[in-house]
Amino acid sequence: MDLFGTLADKALRCEPLTKDEVLAVLTSSDDDILELVAAGFRVRRHFFGKRVKLNYLVNLKSGLCPEDCTYCSQRVGSRADILKYTWLTPDAALAAAEAGIANGAKRVCLVGSGRGPTEGDVERVGRTISLVKERHPDIEICACFGLLSDGQAERMRDAGADAYSHNLNTAGGRYAEICSTHAYADRVATVELAKKAGLSPCSGLIAGMGETDEDLADIAFALRDLGSESVPVNFLIPFSGTPLGDRWSLTPQRCLRILAMVRFICPDVEVRIAGGREIHLRALQPLGLYLANSVFLGDYLTSEGQEGCKDLQMIEDAGFVVEGADEATLPRDRREPVKVRRRGAGTGLAANA
Repeated sequence: MDLFGTLADKALRCEPLTKDEVLAVLTSSDDDILELVAAGFRVRRHFFGKRVKLNYLVNLKSGLCPEDCTYCSQRVGSRADILKYTWLTPDAALAAAEAGIANGAKRVCLVGSGRGPTEGDVERVGRTISLVKERHPDIEICACFGLLSDGQAERMRDAGADAYSHNLNTAGGRYAEICSTHAYADRVATVELAKKAGLSPCSGLIAGMGETDEDLADIAFALRDLGSESVPVNFLIPFSGTPLGDRWSLTPQRCLRILAMVRFICPDVEVRIAGGREIHLRALQPLGLYLANSVFLGDYLTSEGQEGCKDLQMIEDAGFVVEGADEATLPRDRREPVKVRRRGAGTGLAANA
C-alpha cells in the first residue's frame, strides 16, 4: 500500500505515527498533494463526516501586551498599525459575539491581550462570559487570556466558559527563539491548569516562523500528548513592524502538508484552520476543509479575514455543511488519552481518594 494510505489506516485505528512517517508527509512532493489530501480526508470523514465547526473571535482587549512574542502584532515594541483599546464592556462584547452567532458560529472565542489575567480581569471577563452564555446557552465559550494562576480557570468555568485556549506555538526546544518573557513550560502549565479545572483544552501551533520539519513534528506530537481537544493550526501572519514581518516562507502546498500531518497525528480531535489561511492557502483554501473540521469565521484578533459570507459559500461549494450547535464535535467513542498521575504519593498534591 502507498505511504499515505498506510498512514491513513493507522490514523483510523488511532495508532501513533513514527517521527519518520510524519517527516515523510512534510517532505512529500507538491505533485502528490492531492493523494495526500485524499488520504487525510478518509480520516477526517471517518471521525467528523462533512461537518465544519465555525468559531468566531471577539478581541476584548487589543494591543499593548508586555510580552515579546516575535510573531505577534500586539507585542511590546510592536510598530504594527493595529487597533489598540482596553476592555470591551460585556454588552459590547455580546453584540460582537452575536454577529458570528448569527452566521452559524458554534463557538465564541473571547480573547484579551496580556501576559495573563489579574484577579480583576477574571472578574471582568467572568461577567462577559456569563452574559453571552445567558443569552446563548447552546453556544460554546472558549476563553483565551494568557498564562493562568491557580483558581482562575475554575472561576471562568463557573462563569460559563467551556474551554480555554493557549497555544504552545512551536517546539519546546526552540521556544526561546520566539519569546524571552516567558517559557514553553509556562504555556504547558496553563493548559494543564485549564484541564484540571474541567475546561476543554484548546492548544495549537503557528507554522511559518522558521521552524524545521522536525520542529513541526515535535510540536504536533506534544499537542497530542498534552491531550488538546482542539488544535488550531495557524499560519504566520507577517505583520509589518514585528520581528517576523518579512517572513513569507509558506506555500499553499506546504500548508496542506502541515494540516495533513496534524490530522494523522490527532485523528479524532478538532483540527482548526486558523489565522493566515487566506494569505497562505489562497485559492487552495477549500482543500483544507478535507483535512480540518473547523475554521474561524470572518476576522481574527488584529487582522481581517475572508468575508464571512465567502467562508460560508466556500463551505457549501466544497460540499460540506456547517455543524449545528446541538451536534457533538468530538466523536462520542473517541479514545481518551492516558492521564499520567500528577497527585498523591511522590507529589505535593492530595491523593485522589
